[in-house]
Amino acid sequence: MIVAHTLQEFLQSRSQLQNHSVALVPTMGALHEGHIAVIKKAKELSHYCIVTIFVNQLQFDQLDDYLRYPKTEENDIRLLEKNQVDLVWLPKAHDIYSKNFCTRIVIEGPALNWEGAVRKGHFSGVATLVNRLFSLIKPTIACFGEKDWQQLQVIKRMVEDLNIPVTIFGVPIVREKNGLAKSSRNKFLTPDEHEKASLLYKTLQNSYKKIQNNQNISKVLEEAVQTLESEGFKVDYYAAVNSNTMTELRKWCQDGRLIAAAKLGSVRLIDNM
Repeated sequence: MIVAHTLQEFLQSRSQLQNHSVALVPTMGALHEGHIAVIKKAKELSHYCIVTIFVNQLQFDQLDDYLRYPKTEENDIRLLEKNQVDLVWLPKAHDIYSKNFCTRIVIEGPALNWEGAVRKGHFSGVATLVNRLFSLIKPTIACFGEKDWQQLQVIKRMVEDLNIPVTIFGVPIVREKNGLAKSSRNKFLTPDEHEKASLLYKTLQNSYKKIQNNQNISKVLEEAVQTLESEGFKVDYYAAVNSNTMTELRKWCQDGRLIAAAKLGSVRLIDNM
């Protein structure tokens, strides 16, 4: 496995991976089983797999959240080597954004509500970074986890709108034994909060069953929020949406998806099904 720390090192290493398909897995590090599932899918789909580790400040709406994002570089590299990644790039901010960098991508459509409404500028930061990575790395494929479902739809929209020659794949959520979606931030949960956090997924499952039994969607969603808040969650949103456009559903359809975001203690959790 090649490990590149500078743009020059990366470009030199990338030039050796020619005439074959290349899959990109962008990450912010603090890798876990969810990331490994995405990497395994990328390796299935392409000849070479490139992983980036970069904590992108542009997508954080709160400085404290950016500063405390877990950093486990040595462990991440060992994990990537164990999973036979071909090339790992750990760029610095100046490798991605030049000194006078002042261009951002702004996406509407699937980016407008939910995470887009709660975290102002978040998807602009995500899209700007991903587009920059696509430009520098020139992958044929890029793989993303489905836990960040709205982010996946935003990236797909950007690729289609800008005719970027990269095929996007989503990889199903990997969960802990209690059902909690794997996340780098789960480490900040106390033992009691970790157990309670599984209620978010259990509530989604319960809501889905009720909707399949033709119960009123609005009532089901309202009851779910009440359940979570009674257990100490602070709910940002809990909604039924079209899985592609992210528009709110009043009536369930084949492309429906339940999405949720809630804070428990100091940790913000997101999930969907």
